[in-house]
Amino acid sequence: MPSEAAGGLLVVVSAPSATGKTTVVEHLVQVLPGLRMSRSYTSRPARPGEEDGLDYNFISREAFEAMIADEAFLEWADVFGHYYGTGRAETLSRLDAGEDLVLVIDVQGARQVRERLPETVAVFMLPPSFEVLEQRLRKRSKDLEAEMLRRLETARREVDAVSAYDYVVVNDLLERCVGELAGIVVAERAKLARRRSTITPIIQTFRNS
Repeated sequence: MPSEAAGGLLVVVSAPSATGKTTVVEHLVQVLPGLRMSRSYTSRPARPGEEDGLDYNFISREAFEAMIADEAFLEWADVFGHYYGTGRAETLSRLDAGEDLVLVIDVQGARQVRERLPETVAVFMLPPSFEVLEQRLRKRSKDLEAEMLRRLETARREVDAVSAYDYVVVNDLLERCVGELAGIVVAERAKLARRRSTITPIIQTFRNS
């Protein structure tokens, strides 16, 4: 069920490219009722198998820049030459309605979200090692070697941001990583501030007895 506090729970998940964050979060929202994955905007072309409005909102670079000018994003970043961003209005509207959301965004985006919404729960996902990350990246990518090295160097810098996050999980086994993330969300939903509307009448029965 959604969070009971005024406004839904917002969780951001960041990780270096090829850590598997999107796959993990896609499994998370399937096993955890009441949690929805926010759909980002991007200026990059759709990859084979991706659908507009399902995987991302695919828009032109010019349209994305117009949205930046209109301050239409809660966060946005230029990642390897393509824009990615989270729509401000739709995100805030869903949170105001009590919906729990998870955003899969990079370190730059997570920093922006936490500046604007300090109650955001931030989770950093690590691969088992740098060597494993490099293997995964090379297996899935057709980038030239120079681009590959740039992605690996970016991953080194992103890992340095781990101390700014509330939680850390390691994506060594999919099921275990999904389970740890689910545990984080369940624990955050159970915090006193988010349960106050439910427990207040219960506590009152003790006072009235």
